[in-house]
Amino acid sequence: MSATGIIFSNIHDNNIPELTRMRTVASVPFACRYRFIDFTLSNMVNSNIYNISVITHNNYQSLMDHIGSGKDWDLARRSGGIKILPPYITAFANNANLYQTRLQALKSVNDSISRITDDYVVLSDCDVICNVDFNDIIAYHQKSEADMTIAVKTVDLTPETAKINTIFTSDEDGRVTDVLAYPTNFSGTADISLNIVVMKTSYLKQIVLDAIAHDHNSLTRDVIARNMDRMNYRVYKYEGYFACISSFEEYYRNSMDLLRNSEARASLFSVKNRPVYTKVRNSSPSYYSPTSTVKNSMIADGCYIEGTVENSIIFRGVKIGRNATVKNSIIMQDSIVGEGASLDCVITDKNAVITDKRRLSGADIQPYYISKGKKI
Repeated sequence: MSATGIIFSNIHDNNIPELTRMRTVASVPFACRYRFIDFTLSNMVNSNIYNISVITHNNYQSLMDHIGSGKDWDLARRSGGIKILPPYITAFANNANLYQTRLQALKSVNDSISRITDDYVVLSDCDVICNVDFNDIIAYHQKSEADMTIAVKTVDLTPETAKINTIFTSDEDGRVTDVLAYPTNFSGTADISLNIVVMKTSYLKQIVLDAIAHDHNSLTRDVIARNMDRMNYRVYKYEGYFACISSFEEYYRNSMDLLRNSEARASLFSVKNRPVYTKVRNSSPSYYSPTSTVKNSMIADGCYIEGTVENSIIFRGVKIGRNATVKNSIIMQDSIVGEGASLDCVITDKNAVITDKRRLSGADIQPYYISKGKKI
């Protein structure tokens, strides 16, 4: 049994426009030193999937810089490895109307899909923040003789959270009986899609060709909903930690949750034989001066800390000046916090500069954001 992976890098760009103005959602920084895509790539590599394609849309320079040759994930290979698939635009295409859905994205790279020789294919969004063994899903898919297997997680939903999720209903054997795509009036306990799908490569090729022939555009509505009565579609119930980043506020809340919830951190970063890989930056260890105070924070390497850091996530190369105070904040790579500055509930993008004695404050439900390279 062999499997290939296909990752969608831009599907949820609109969820956090503050952080995706100059990058794909796949390359959004998360958890001190990682990018969103690191979790999906690591899950695939840890599941012995070494033939991976990343479908891009726009703003993918940062993603290409991060992935490079793929050597940090053991994907720099003569055979297989990782491939970036940019939008396929012909001379007769409308350049302004690139794909908006997963099925449209698959249609745009049909030529690459037709060349896949592995037995199975794993489709995944890039912002799936979890540590899952895809081998377990593939084994379940084989055992149940399913045509398609969708990973789901049982959660409690409000009308606000339900309308950004796809809900699957299944019988006691796990067979899909109904699907609700982004319902506007649902509340209660339900199985939501993790946007991870497993199927035979031959079936994926059939789906894509049929979608091209009949102008189908939605994997959920045009494929699953139309065929679930006659095809064997199954759900795989995932029990571990999963973060759904559906908004800027959710990005902040899930980041802060890693500081408060030791079980969440352990389920992501302490799973035996399933490490999370990322791009290696050979930085020196972080320096903490005698005047510094650090409490309940995640701090990457290469930082220079002279002030106070509490309940915060500090990325690589950050400098925090003397008498500065950083609380409940996320400071991204190579940013500078000046002497005597005070930050509370603030998110700075990369290379931001907060000059001396500035006071900036947001709130849990609306953190204050400083864009990339901005000086305040």
